[in-house]
Amino acid sequence: MSKPTIGFIGLGLMGGNMVENLQNKGYAVTVMDLNKAAVDICVKRGAKTAKTGKALAEASDIVMLCLTTSEIVEKVIYAENGVLEGLQEGAVLIDFGTSIPASTKKIGADLAKKGVGMIDAPLGRTPAHAKDGLLNIMAAGDIDTFNKVKGVLEDQGENVFYLGALGSGHTTKLINNFMGMTTVCAMSQAFAVAEKAGVDKQQLFDIMSTGPSSSPFMQFCKNYAVDNVSDLGFSIANANKDLGYFLKMVEDLGTVSKIAEGSSANLNAAVDAGLSQGNVPEIFEYFKTLTK
Repeated sequence: MSKPTIGFIGLGLMGGNMVENLQNKGYAVTVMDLNKAAVDICVKRGAKTAKTGKALAEASDIVMLCLTTSEIVEKVIYAENGVLEGLQEGAVLIDFGTSIPASTKKIGADLAKKGVGMIDAPLGRTPAHAKDGLLNIMAAGDIDTFNKVKGVLEDQGENVFYLGALGSGHTTKLINNFMGMTTVCAMSQAFAVAEKAGVDKQQLFDIMSTGPSSSPFMQFCKNYAVDNVSDLGFSIANANKDLGYFLKMVEDLGTVSKIAEGSSANLNAAVDAGLSQGNVPEIFEYFKTLTK
């Protein structure tokens, strides 16, 4: 069977490497991005380009988005000459970004009116994993739509999880990031308090890592706070955005999260302190400056 044609919008570190992986596996890809250099790299490997989302969608069996915010996703889909105008009946749209579930469900309902399926499939792991087709993919949507694109997802991910109804992928990713980023905030402040108190941070890590608090996130925080190595690869700006989305999701569910509000406040403060582009464990620098 011939491979489906792919339209891919969003050629950042993750998206660009995902496209390279698809091209290496024989997929015909049409790309779009505001970054001309990123587009040119894909074109040199044989990709086509489109000037509008409509034109890209018209040329594609599957449209993939790897964008930074729900606002941008909606703009790309609903704009004049946008993706929604070009999608053909039977096509599938996959949103690989981290989006607000309510937005995802709204888009899915509008696509369904045109006979178009949608999968929300946020990602785990790094751009290096994307290049090798080894991502973790949290996919959700109608089961028939999922089965339609499962083979393509498996070419992009080592672990492809099917999570049920549309929006469940984005919900799971936001919960996952709430847990992870809250852990980083707590651990980074623990190291900052230890430093202020004159406690050896390496010894603190050695003690805590022998108990149930031990985790990869603790290791990332120790790497920065103790060894000055910033290797988590997830920015404070992105963490701040995701915690904001988590709080919006919680509000939509009719509940509250005081813990997330605290983590979000710390991340916001770190952004205001000029640390937005640093990796999340670098929030340690913000905690070191806190005074009464």
